[in-house]
Amino acid sequence: MPNALTELKARLAQVDDLEGAKHLLGWDQQVNMPPGGAEARAQHIATLSSLAHALFVANETGELLESASAETGELPYDSDDASLVRVTRREFEKMRRVPEELVAERAHAFALAFSAWEKARAQSDFASFKPHQERIVELAIAYAEALGYDAHPYDALLDRFEPEMTSAQVAKLFDQMKARIVPLVQAIVDRGEPVDDCFLHQEYADGPQWEFGQLVLAKMGFDFQRGRMDRSTHPFTQGISPDDVRLTTRILPERLLSGLFAVIHEGGHALYEQGLPPTLGRSKLRSGASYGVHESQSRLWENLVARSQPFWQHFLPHLRRLFPQQLDGVDVDGFFRAVNRVEPSFIRVEADEATYNLHIFMRFELELDLVARRLEVADLPAAWNAKMEAYLGITPPDDRRGVLQDVHWSSGFIGYFPTYALGNLLAAQIFAQARAAIQDLDRQIAGGALDDLLAWLRENVHRHGKKFTPLELVERITGGQIAADPFLDYLETKLSEIYRL
Repeated sequence: MPNALTELKARLAQVDDLEGAKHLLGWDQQVNMPPGGAEARAQHIATLSSLAHALFVANETGELLESASAETGELPYDSDDASLVRVTRREFEKMRRVPEELVAERAHAFALAFSAWEKARAQSDFASFKPHQERIVELAIAYAEALGYDAHPYDALLDRFEPEMTSAQVAKLFDQMKARIVPLVQAIVDRGEPVDDCFLHQEYADGPQWEFGQLVLAKMGFDFQRGRMDRSTHPFTQGISPDDVRLTTRILPERLLSGLFAVIHEGGHALYEQGLPPTLGRSKLRSGASYGVHESQSRLWENLVARSQPFWQHFLPHLRRLFPQQLDGVDVDGFFRAVNRVEPSFIRVEADEATYNLHIFMRFELELDLVARRLEVADLPAAWNAKMEAYLGITPPDDRRGVLQDVHWSSGFIGYFPTYALGNLLAAQIFAQARAAIQDLDRQIAGGALDDLLAWLRENVHRHGKKFTPLELVERITGGQIAADPFLDYLETKLSEIYRL
C-alpha cells in the first residue's frame, strides 16, 4: 500500500497538471487566441481553476498532509520531502479559506478583463475598461477578506506574491529607497553631464531586432528546445513546466531598447523556470521562492548584466552588424552611457534603473488606496496622473501611456507591483555574492561567456524552487536579510560615474 507522502505527491501532481493547462490557455489568450474567443476562454479557465482549487483544498488533501507530516518529521528541514509538506501545508491552510465559487468567479472575470484591457489600451479608453477594473477591485477585497489579515487587507494580497511580507515592511524599504533615489535623480537633472542617446531614436527594423534578441537569449543559456519566444501586447513569461517555458516581447521599430531589454528581462524569468529541478516537478515546489525573487533574476540579467559596460564589449559588435548605419561611430562607452540614461518617462517597462522604482512606489500607493476603499476606480486615471506628476514630474497625455499601460490589474494581480522594486534590491544582493564567487566575472561577461554566472544562479537560487521562503533564501545566499543599501550603493556609484557627479 502506498504511503501518505506518495499519495500526496500524486494528488499534487494532478493539481499542477490542471494549473499547467490553465496557464497554457492563458498564454494562448495573450499570444494566439482570436479576439472573439474571450468569453469561451474565460469559461475554460474558470473551470480549470475551480477544479484545481477543489482538488487541492479537499479534506483528503488535509488528511494526507497530516500523515505525510508524521512520515517526514525526522527529515532535515531543507530536504525535498520535508519542504514539500511544509510549503504545501502553508498553502493549503490559506487556500482552504477561499470559496470555490470565488476562485471560479475571479478566473472568469480576469480572463474577460484581459481582453477588454487590450482593446481599451489600444484605444486609450479607460471608460470602457472601468467596469472591469471595478469588478477586479471588488474581487480583490473579497479575496483578502477570505484569506484573512491582521493590519491591512493589502497584506493578504501581497502575501500571495511575497510570502510573509507586509505592506508596512514594504513601505519601510520604499522609504529608504526614496530617501536616496529622489535626490540622486534630482542631482542628475541639475548638474549631471549630458548623455547622448540620439542614435537610439532611429528606425530599427523588426527582423534584426528579433534576431539579436534570440542571440542574446541563447548566450544567456536559454534552451530553445525547452522554450520559445513570441510576441504579446505586454511582455511576460509563462512556465508550463521546466521543459516548456514561454516568454514574449514586443518589438517597437522606433524604440530599440524596449524590445531588447524586454527579451533580457523575460529571459531572466525563463532561465529560473528552466532551472527548476525535475525532483520538484508537478508540486507546490515547482515555482520560484516568491515573485520578488523571480524579479531578482530578471532584473539581475536586465540591469546588472545587460546594462554593464562588459556586456556591450561583447554584444555591441553583433548589434552593429545588424544595424551598421544606425550605430556607425558608436563606441562601447557611448552605448553603455546611452542605455543607462536617466530620464523620467511614462512607460514603466522602458524606464531607467533609477526612475523605474518611482513607477513602483506610485502603483503601490494607488493599490493600497483602492483596497482600503480610499480611492474610487472612477478617480483612478486622475490619481494616476497626479502620482506621475509628483514622482516623475510628467503627466501622461493619454490613458494608454498612463493608467492602462500595465497588464497586471486586468489579470487580477493587485499586490504584485511591490515585488518589482523588491526584485531590484534582491538582484543587487545576489549579484554581489555571485561576483565574489566568480572572481573574473566582468572578464567573462566581456567575452560573452555567461555560463559560470548561470551555473552559480542555478546552484544558489534556481534549484531550490519554492522550498524556502524568500527571507530564508536570502539568508542562505547572503547571510542576512533583504536590504536597500546594496542596491542604492550600486546605483549611486554607477550613475555618479556616468553623469560625472
